[in-house]
Amino acid sequence: MSAASPSPQELAAPREVKRIGVFGGAFDPPHNAHVALALVALAQLELDALHIIPTGQAWHKARPLSPAVHRLAMARLAFQGLPRVVLDEREVQRAGPTFTIDTLEALQAENPQAQLYLIIGADQFLAFRQWHRWRDILQLAIICIAGRTESTLDEAQFEAYTGQSSRFLTLELPLMPVSATHIRHLMASGAATGGEIAHLVPEPVARYISLHQLYRLP
Repeated sequence: MSAASPSPQELAAPREVKRIGVFGGAFDPPHNAHVALALVALAQLELDALHIIPTGQAWHKARPLSPAVHRLAMARLAFQGLPRVVLDEREVQRAGPTFTIDTLEALQAENPQAQLYLIIGADQFLAFRQWHRWRDILQLAIICIAGRTESTLDEAQFEAYTGQSSRFLTLELPLMPVSATHIRHLMASGAATGGEIAHLVPEPVARYISLHQLYRLP
């Protein structure tokens, strides 16, 4: 936990205020660390709902994403057993580039009295000031940051947000050295089958990848 970032308890909205988590990503594929982060967010933030939002046309992705129909199906399989989770399809249905601020504004309009919590990884936090209308994002949501393989958060990163530290918190997530990029590379290289990546992704997702031959080179 960074000393510059308050705890979830310190930033928790009053219990009578609805708490909505927003967890977006390519989910190409969703893996075990994604599921672990969702569980941590639900528990530590005491969320009333957690919106899992596969991205549509991601402005910051250099590579083409797998078709939305597959990413939606895998996300549904990955998170189906979690309580209070909503698979939100709005970004894949949106024409043009996908921007987080548009999704947050829509959710706030639908839930005007709710407190929004945007859940991101430490790598995303490093680039947060490059996000479209990032200052407006800070006004709408509390930014909840989780590391993956190791914590990269330090005081200097939070110093860039002088006077806004109350808009950030860190989530305590177990170290899980897994990434979607690594999984895609394993499948593309032929080094693994759907069954062999079952320790990296939820079992139903591994079966789906195998069935649809995802990430295989032509």
